[in-house]
Amino acid sequence: MEMEIGRCVSLLLLCWVFVLRIGAEELEQNQPAERISGSAGDVLEDDPIGRLKVFVYELPSKYNKKILQKDPRCLTHMFAAEIFMHRFLLSSPVRTLNPEEADWFYTPVYTTCDLTPNGLPLPFKSPRVMRSAIQYISSNWPYWNRTEGADHFFMVPHDFGACFHYQEEKAIERGILHMLKRATLVQTFGQRNHVCLKEGSITIPPYAPPQKMQAHFIPPEIPRSIFVYFRGLFYDVGNDPEGGYYARGARASVWENFKDNPLFDISTDHPTTYYEDMQRAIFCLCPLGWAPWSPRLVEGVIFGCIPVIIADDIVLPFADAIPWEDIGVFVAEEDVPNLDTILTSIPPDVILRKQRLLANPSMKQAMLFPQPAQPGDAFHQILNGLARKLPHDKSVYLKPGEKVLNWTAGPVGDLKPW
Repeated sequence: MEMEIGRCVSLLLLCWVFVLRIGAEELEQNQPAERISGSAGDVLEDDPIGRLKVFVYELPSKYNKKILQKDPRCLTHMFAAEIFMHRFLLSSPVRTLNPEEADWFYTPVYTTCDLTPNGLPLPFKSPRVMRSAIQYISSNWPYWNRTEGADHFFMVPHDFGACFHYQEEKAIERGILHMLKRATLVQTFGQRNHVCLKEGSITIPPYAPPQKMQAHFIPPEIPRSIFVYFRGLFYDVGNDPEGGYYARGARASVWENFKDNPLFDISTDHPTTYYEDMQRAIFCLCPLGWAPWSPRLVEGVIFGCIPVIIADDIVLPFADAIPWEDIGVFVAEEDVPNLDTILTSIPPDVILRKQRLLANPSMKQAMLFPQPAQPGDAFHQILNGLARKLPHDKSVYLKPGEKVLNWTAGPVGDLKPW
């Protein structure tokens, strides 16, 4: 009986591959490439050069270079965008050495470069590091004090941004570091109506090493013979021994419902062919983990695997430029048990359109932080986001002697010198 079921599933998948292959060939012959537009219009290919000027503060090396020298692994983890953004801005045409003409001020502090022996970033020192850096710029330049940071932006790519904790409950309890509440935050975390997402934040993709992924490209004519693909944790036993809190139970539900389903190629293993396998898959699951986002969002776009986003109320990277509704599939966390029905019900023409959009080079470029930078990449999308927030409203400038922020707010431990 099991053999018969397996044979039927294999035939079903072969039919899917055949239909999608024929459809793709017809679309290539008969239809022009589609324009990409997000909710703000056709802005993905905007050029930020000439639309803003950024002043980069020169900080003592203990805030950035020395931290990196201590642990170079920070260059490859998923929060490395804060390091590469600093490097990019130092040589970018938008940089100005005259702070009087700057539209934005940037403080290069590496808050995620404190790693455990197995390479996981610890956010516990981050509030003290950030507080110290702000104290430094406010004491040595007049620009912070005139707005208390309203014309400053900070890279805070932790799981829950400037709440500086990897567990949601603790992050909510901490809240956004009070000193950053007037600044613009550039962060991977985004979830609607959440205390750790500040209005006006720019949500970015996590860092994924571009060269590493590009080294694993396979010929595009190889068929996508995997229906649903996922590799990763289903239970985080070390941090959530009871198994009900991690991923709000969504990953556990994927495993319990589909571990024996032949349409689902899911496992905790991470094979050397991981990137190649994604290119052979039609759908790639992108469930929340401790935070709503996942590096699989980037990998799915780069490898043309339709991201199945399982994270309620997620705010996705560059959502005003990338049409996530058109390229992805959104599944509510409570609907995970119906994943097989949901995905097999999607018409082939809808899948083909998503794949065609994912194949657009502009879409892939916007998700990467290449070195050196390239037009339209994630660095430029951040600048585009900053440019769209200009000009600053006159109300951001404080009156002489006026104070808004409470420097002593937050946990007592954050007040210790760093």
